Amino acid sequence: MDDPLSRNRLDEEESPYLRQHADNPVHWQPWDEAALTAARATDRPIFLSIGYSACHWCHVMAEESFEDEEVARVLNDSFVPIKVDREERPDLDRVYQTICQLVTGGGGWPLSVWLTPEGKPFYVGTYFPKTENPQRGNVPGFLDICRSFADSWESAANREEMENRADQWTDALRDNLETTPAGGSGPAGDVDDDREGVDDDVLADVAKSALRATDREHGGFGSGGPKFPQPGRIEALLRSHLRSGSDEALSAATTTLDAMAAGGVYDHVGGGFHRYATDREWTVPHFEKMLYDNAELPRVYLAAYQLTGKEAYATVARETFDFLDREFRHDEGGFYSTLDARSEGEEGKYYVWTPDSVEAAVDDERTAEIATERFGVTEAGNFEGETVLTVSASIPDLADAYDCDEGEIVDRLDDARRALFEAREERVRPARDEKILASWNGLAISSLARGGLVLGDDAYTELAADALGFVREHLWDSEEERLARRYKDGDVKGTGYLDDYAFLARGAFDLYGTTGDVDHLAFALDLARVVVEEFYDADAGTLYMTPAEGESLVTRPQELQDQSTPSSTGVATSLLLGLDAFAPDEGFDEVAGAVLDTHANRIRGGPLEHVSLALAADRRSRGGTEVVIAAGASEGSVPLPERFRESLATTYLPDSLVSPRPPTDDELTDWIDRLGTGEIPAIWRGREMRDGEPTVYVCEGRTCSPPTHSLSEAFGWFGAGGESTGESADVDDVSIDDNDVSIPDVGGDGSGEVGGDRPDDVGDGSRDGES
Repeated sequence: MDDPLSRNRLDEEESPYLRQHADNPVHWQPWDEAALTAARATDRPIFLSIGYSACHWCHVMAEESFEDEEVARVLNDSFVPIKVDREERPDLDRVYQTICQLVTGGGGWPLSVWLTPEGKPFYVGTYFPKTENPQRGNVPGFLDICRSFADSWESAANREEMENRADQWTDALRDNLETTPAGGSGPAGDVDDDREGVDDDVLADVAKSALRATDREHGGFGSGGPKFPQPGRIEALLRSHLRSGSDEALSAATTTLDAMAAGGVYDHVGGGFHRYATDREWTVPHFEKMLYDNAELPRVYLAAYQLTGKEAYATVARETFDFLDREFRHDEGGFYSTLDARSEGEEGKYYVWTPDSVEAAVDDERTAEIATERFGVTEAGNFEGETVLTVSASIPDLADAYDCDEGEIVDRLDDARRALFEAREERVRPARDEKILASWNGLAISSLARGGLVLGDDAYTELAADALGFVREHLWDSEEERLARRYKDGDVKGTGYLDDYAFLARGAFDLYGTTGDVDHLAFALDLARVVVEEFYDADAGTLYMTPAEGESLVTRPQELQDQSTPSSTGVATSLLLGLDAFAPDEGFDEVAGAVLDTHANRIRGGPLEHVSLALAADRRSRGGTEVVIAAGASEGSVPLPERFRESLATTYLPDSLVSPRPPTDDELTDWIDRLGTGEIPAIWRGREMRDGEPTVYVCEGRTCSPPTHSLSEAFGWFGAGGESTGESADVDDVSIDDNDVSIPDVGGDGSGEVGGDRPDDVGDGSRDGES
């Protein structure tokens, strides 16, 4: 019988991250039953390494330790080494990332965790150098840690201490991730008050917290670096401005949007955003590019464009969408996951410039000089002797300096960007992780659908529809009505998690609103039904991250706080509130209400850390905006009439439910059959086309306008005319004293946090500028 621990098994995996380690001398195992069974059978502790393919510090740790024969011997002889792609297994990442944050106060990738054979953690950190290196902080060497644990595991007294610690930490994980006030004692810091609901002014609470955390000088949240985009917080500020008229909220949002668009975190040559900025001023990015950032950020730029009319925000959204189309799109329509931070082994090499390289790329000397000044390219540079492009000189200042009109400057900069793009295309490109994730594609579908409407460009709508079609074809099992997580070169793997269902359903729902295609609405309902069936626990009053039929881990996690992606619980809750209008007998509203009541204390106590849940609570208390459009139908769809598109494109409508429908109730029969709801829902009943013209019905909360043939007239019924849609670790005050258990021969505090590829929650909230 084959011994799985006798060899490196990652060559059998499709994940690009795992395959990066397939040639390591470490006998890496995937997280599967064979590896877990072997750990129990051999009574060896597990060393678990979690990362992702674009992670810079993952590469560094691999080069220093995992490619080293000495390290490999220790891991192979004394541990079961398991490698996990956090993008394929977000459940494992959430569980073990949480214990890292609880114990060390931070987290990130690579995540390094030592486990008992049963999967209980007893030591954790992020990046560790091979040997202790004072230049990288007070962090013990990885080799010393492994040797110490190998010896301690063989000592009965030391092993008992390690197992006691593992039990303590596992209890803390269950309290923090699984238990709810509805189902027991609740996480530390929660007080069960019979699940009293969230206050009606929850949006104001989020905005106040966001304003306290805002860097008024440089934009973003927190008083230092690194700076993460935090689109949910920006969205909350924009909503707050719309509702209250607060200029302070609008200024905080637009200052951040402007700073990101002008800084090095934005790619001024090819469009799209890097993961985050390493500094307060947004100058030097962490160069990886993620699908989720480039899906979520255009949404808030589009919202700001609708609110302010500032064309620069529309330009950022367009350029980001074009980047996704050019760099991330599979030939059949799905979107890939990431671009690496490195090329030719160097971080950022693909993206940086010198004055000489700009001059070599741009033929015209005057144009090259203007571009060099515009983008701040200097001999000294701002990143390891070269320059990350930023907007360093304004168009008016350049026009004055070069004694010409602003139009000439704009034209020359356009020429320069084209030349720089063409020159950069000749460079060695960063590696691309070509797995296609249902969840992240859902984020992109939603954003592109919105972009198609707001920007008036059907090409973006078609990109969204193609991506949804790809996911439905390759990842949706229509017979079992279940969703798989990822596709890679024909290989489908993984049970869908809550974020897969919730994000994809939101994308399909938004695409229905833009196209009027009932099939998209029906698919959103199908996904929502699985959310309730597989992820909702009525006794606990919550939505779990993993399905009831999924793998049992040391705890069943929830995802309540916004991280690098929105809280899947928050998105799912808001989705259920919206879809309840079409399937009122299926209990979506009751499920959403129960979840919000269960977590009311969390939301009230930390609205900034629970933005998506807070916005869902706001939607529940105030009701969203319903825009029902009865117009001519064709083959299962009701395209938005052109006369309404401009009004919808220019009106910021948070929590809006744009619902095209056929002109008469009789013509709804096929739609109702497709939706499987049995009868015409109240949102459509009687709201027919009148006078032979497309007719609109607008409701806000529980107040509705009369039927009209003009959207602006309908919005005017409510005065201002509508409201739109809008990242930190799930760390409560759980006391875990590192000194409770003695781990022999291992120095340091176990954090291992030395500039790892950190999640958005590290350094945010109360730990980063919010009082």
